Amino acid sequence: MCIDESCIGVVVPDGRCKECGKPFEGFEYQTVDTTATNVSPKNDPDVEEMTASKPDTDWESRTLCIDESCIGVVGPDGRCKECGLAYEKNE
Repeated sequence: MCIDESCIGVVVPDGRCKECGKPFEGFEYQTVDTTATNVSPKNDPDVEEMTASKPDTDWESRTLCIDESCIGVVGPDGRCKECGLAYEKNE
């Protein structure tokens, strides 16, 4: 993942973010062996443990941006973390 928390990019083999181009210092590209045939999420106890745990309460209590074209969520300051639009409750 990119070192810039506001960026959605990933670091590519040249050590830079594919989205914004920022360099990732100390980056070592690692390849993953995709030919392993004995690895299955169905048989992995770690995956079973993660899926059996309780749902993340932060995820359930988030407030989405009021702009329907925005993908952001409202932060503790009452503004969307993505576009900065202020959240106004319609009561």
